[in-house]
Amino acid sequence: MSKQTIHSDDAPAAIGPYSQAIKAGNLVFLSGQIPLLPTTMEIVDGNFEARARQVFTNLQAVAEAAGGSLNDAVKITVFLTDLENFATVNTVMEDFFEQPYPARAAVGVASLPKGVDVEADAVLAI
Repeated sequence: MSKQTIHSDDAPAAIGPYSQAIKAGNLVFLSGQIPLLPTTMEIVDGNFEARARQVFTNLQAVAEAAGGSLNDAVKITVFLTDLENFATVNTVMEDFFEQPYPARAAVGVASLPKGVDVEADAVLAI
């Protein structure tokens, strides 16, 4: 099985030795996205909800570059530095996903890249 690199200019460029996503067969593995604006590579202004929305907007851009959408997601992992934001993540996800919703894990972590408070990755089946 060959691997195909997926890239979108509508999502932040990788800031390390990794790809935005890799497609293998009918699965697409999206790297973690943080709330960076792709045009400036700066963290989006606003509250936690704005940052969470940017994370899922970035994931959506990469999913579309792979020929799918977030509705093709079968697994999402959300990383939070404050689990008190869990309910806000649920609200934001309702705007990006339709039923049946993907499987999901929410993990509390001590810190994330660039000091952000939210990151998410995904696995799609296209």
